Amino acid sequence: MAATPIMNTYNRLSVAFDHGAGAWLYDTDGNKYLDALSGIAVCGLGHSHPAVTHAISEQASRLIHTSNLYTIPLQERLAERLCAIAGMDSVFFGNSGAEANEAAIKLARRFGHQKGIDNPAIIVMENSFHGRTLATLSATGNRAVQVGFEPLVSGFVRAPYDDVDAIRTIAANNPNVVAILVEPVQGEAGIRIPADNYLNQLRDICDEHEWLLMLDEVQTGNGRTGKYFAYQHNAILPDVVTTAKGLGNGVPIGACLAAGKAATILSPGTHGSTYGGNPLACAAALAVVDTIQSENLCQRAEQLGQRICDGFRAQLGDSDYIREIRNKGLMIGIELTEAGTELAVLAKVKGILLNVTGGGRVVRLLPPLILSDSEADLLVNTLSKLIQIYAADEREI
Repeated sequence: MAATPIMNTYNRLSVAFDHGAGAWLYDTDGNKYLDALSGIAVCGLGHSHPAVTHAISEQASRLIHTSNLYTIPLQERLAERLCAIAGMDSVFFGNSGAEANEAAIKLARRFGHQKGIDNPAIIVMENSFHGRTLATLSATGNRAVQVGFEPLVSGFVRAPYDDVDAIRTIAANNPNVVAILVEPVQGEAGIRIPADNYLNQLRDICDEHEWLLMLDEVQTGNGRTGKYFAYQHNAILPDVVTTAKGLGNGVPIGACLAAGKAATILSPGTHGSTYGGNPLACAAALAVVDTIQSENLCQRAEQLGQRICDGFRAQLGDSDYIREIRNKGLMIGIELTEAGTELAVLAKVKGILLNVTGGGRVVRLLPPLILSDSEADLLVNTLSKLIQIYAADEREI
């Protein structure tokens, strides 16, 4: 029998948490950790946020679930709020980012069939990450997470990220393309930030060819990049935008928003979710949206990201172990010249929670939007010293 009844799908660090407060987590032995990962961009308001806690507690005492066979007033309120923020017309609610992206993929395929295309194709990007269901796994541009799950879902055409010429070449040679699915910033790939006008150019191409522009904002949404949605930095409007992670601050919820011609493609019977958008999840999400907007946390994320990266550049900028320090708001990547996978373990010992992605070369930081200046400085100082020591030790080996 296995040592634990949990399926072995994660290489977990040897720590278990008992409770959290703000940007801090406390383990079962009473040790405290600065959470610079936010549950992988989920807990943007930190832990035990009073507004979210109150919303969950109050709603749980009233009604948790009915089903989408009936009207759910909180779901309608949340949809109205998100559409107003995003400039969208309609929303489908699921339980995760993968489900939101599944909805987008199905929407694009149905759009293609309505245009008379029997085998509609979606352009997706190399090094992307869209989820672990079979369709979103197939759309993902990471071969390592696909191995062993073949046959993959067909209908995806891959292009290099941040390469508009490659998209134009595909457009000239593939009449079956109906949409582009792309992350405004590639998170799992190591905080890869495209050219400033990349999304604008993709919007132009989609308009030219009557494709849907679908943006995966599962990680970039809900204030993390300094705008509520990352595409708002570019003053464009996508046809479809997906989000999850930070929307519920830990309560599972995902959303696929659509505008214009994309907003009415799905109809009764074409898609659904048993739990999606239930009263409890929507109450939590409404508290999150209200807090982000009322406390100007989008602007705060932009300021904090600049403060943190300026600090890292001041302390690590001269190190030949650092290739680049980059960010979009509070999506921060410290790219190393050599693999540094052990840094997550070493940082935990120092009381900092982070992860290393991008092939083991990018320290990824996704701290909560409510981080204080002193906590930001503590993160910079502690992690800078750790990286300097780690780099020196690596050079000596």
